[in-house]
Amino acid sequence: MATYTQERVLDVRHWSDKLFSFRTSRGPGLRFENGQFLMLGLDAEGRRIARAFSIASPNYEDHLEFYSIKVPGGPLTSRLQHVKEGDALWVSSKPTGTLLLSDLRPGERLFLLATGTGIAPFASLIRDPELYERFAQVILVRGGRVASDLAYGTAIVAAVREHEYLGASARRQLFDHASLTREPFAARGRTTELLDSGRVTQDLRLAPLNPHTDRFMVCGNMRMLEDARLLMDRRGFVESPEIGTPGDYVIERAFVESVPRAARPADDMAGHGAGTHVA
Repeated sequence: MATYTQERVLDVRHWSDKLFSFRTSRGPGLRFENGQFLMLGLDAEGRRIARAFSIASPNYEDHLEFYSIKVPGGPLTSRLQHVKEGDALWVSSKPTGTLLLSDLRPGERLFLLATGTGIAPFASLIRDPELYERFAQVILVRGGRVASDLAYGTAIVAAVREHEYLGASARRQLFDHASLTREPFAARGRTTELLDSGRVTQDLRLAPLNPHTDRFMVCGNMRMLEDARLLMDRRGFVESPEIGTPGDYVIERAFVESVPRAARPADDMAGHGAGTHVA
């Protein structure tokens, strides 16, 4: 059974009527790798309601940051969206997850493929100095339904490019490609389709995908995760089969392990990735 520490909410920001981020205090004994997630919980109606959330802050910060959707009627987020500075939250002491840099083979470029709040673990990773030491180019490919879905990611990218220590590396090595599915935008369409068609690399004036040099991390909704798997497998990329065994790409399997590899869920939601936002 997971153990929890009680932490305090430091601040909350609502990015839209459906999305919000918040920061909490961080217990001095908590250690995690960038890209992992934790269980967060609230006590309500005589019981603790806990769900998995990716850690959006880098592991060297003295606080924790999380990014979430608001689920009407959801057991947790319907309450969590109303937290304010000073409120108490339960945070588990055991981080986990499959989006680990150590589980990628050496390469030259790293693509971070995210839909909706699936960007949360990558908000942590693009603020990790090791990322820029291991890869010459880091390409953040993020999608949403409407413009407000992209606001949090846009703010994080802007912040890291101006970071006192990482800014120079990020400005030189970090590429950002955003797209929408339900509003007019420079890049319109689903992230996997834009990547598969070559639109992403063409827009950024980069070389086409190459399994010998490119590595991938993927976090998003069920359909996107499975489509990304199919895309990678078809092009000759090899998935990391388990934590500790490097591959050409990793996905956050917590959300999709029970889904057959050939499954194609009909939901086209642009958010709802593993470990970032559940009801």
